[in-house]
Amino acid sequence: MTRVVGIRFQKAGKIYYFDPSGFDLETGMHAIVETARGVEMGTVLIPPKDVEDDQVIQPLKPVLRIATDEDEKTVEKNKEKEKEAFEICKEKIQKHGLEMKLVNAEYTFDNNKLLFYFTADGRIDFRELVKDLAAVFRTRIELRQIGVRDETKILGGIGICGRPLCCKTYLADFVPVSIKMAKEQNLSLNPTKISGVCGRLMCCLKNEQDTYEYLNSRLPNIGDVVFAKDGAKGEVQSVSVLRQLVKVVIDNGDEKELREYKVDELNFRPKKRKDVKITEEELKELEGLEDEVTDEAASESQKPTYNKEHYNKDHHDGKGKRYFGKNKRRNNNTSEK
Repeated sequence: MTRVVGIRFQKAGKIYYFDPSGFDLETGMHAIVETARGVEMGTVLIPPKDVEDDQVIQPLKPVLRIATDEDEKTVEKNKEKEKEAFEICKEKIQKHGLEMKLVNAEYTFDNNKLLFYFTADGRIDFRELVKDLAAVFRTRIELRQIGVRDETKILGGIGICGRPLCCKTYLADFVPVSIKMAKEQNLSLNPTKISGVCGRLMCCLKNEQDTYEYLNSRLPNIGDVVFAKDGAKGEVQSVSVLRQLVKVVIDNGDEKELREYKVDELNFRPKKRKDVKITEEELKELEGLEDEVTDEAASESQKPTYNKEHYNKDHHDGKGKRYFGKNKRRNNNTSEK
C-alpha cells in the first residue's frame, strides 16, 4: 500500500496523487507541491489515505509544505501579473501577424515558467514570438495549442439550459459524445439544438445516455406485434420513452382503434434493439460536431492518478503540440524556451 493525498490545481480540473510527506492535510486545505513543471499550489480534495501500489505511478512527487498566508499572496500577485502578460502577448501576436487566438496566460507558483494557451486552425510557427516573449519576461516561455472544448472550459459561460457550463463547474474530463447519443434520445439533429457553446456536441448528452438505453430496452420496436393484458392484439404505432407509454393500433375487423398502454401492461417478444443508424445526409449536416476522442482515452482518466507529465501534458486537458527551442527537440506544436 502507498500513502497518497489527492490534490487539484484548477476548478473542475483533474485530481493528482502526491506523497503527503507526513503533513496533516485535510480536505479544502492549500498545499505547496512539487510537480513536473515546477512548484505549484493546489487544493486538497482527497485527504491522505492508503491505496494499492498499482494505482500509483512511482515515484510520487512530494508535498513540500502547507500553504501559508505569504503563499496565498504570491498566488494573488501571479494572477495580476498574468493579466499584464496576457495583454503583452496579444500585442506581440499582432506584431508578428500570427493567425492564433490567445485564450489564457498562466504563471507557475514559483514564476519559473509562463504558459500561454491559444487556439488556431492549423500549425503555427511561433518561434520568433517565443524569443520576443522570453526577452520581455525573462523566464521560460511555453505556448500550448488547445482545442475549442478546452478553450470553453477555461473561459466558461452559460449553457442553453441557463446554468454555468458543466465543463467549467465540475467536469474534470471530457467524455466521448456521439451523434448516435442524440438520435437514441430522440433529439432533433439540428446543430443549433444539440451543440454547446464550444460548437461541439453537448457534454450533457452523455449524462442521460444510460437512462435512455435502459428505458428504450424495455420498449417494443415500432411495428412490433404486442398483446395487451385486456386481450387485445395490435401493432405498435409509437412509443414515449420517458413516460414508458406505447400506442397500439388494434384491428377490430371493420375498423381500427388506437389505444395507449403502459409498457408493463403489454406482452411482447423481447428483441435486440436495432442499432441507431445515422444517414449520410445527417452526417454531412452535423460534420464537425464530434470530437475525435476514443473511449480508451476517456476510460484511462476516470480515477485520480498521478501523471508523470503532470501539467506539461494534461493541464486543461489540452491536446497541444510541443516544440522545444534550444535543443531542437520537436514534438508537435508547443514551444518552451
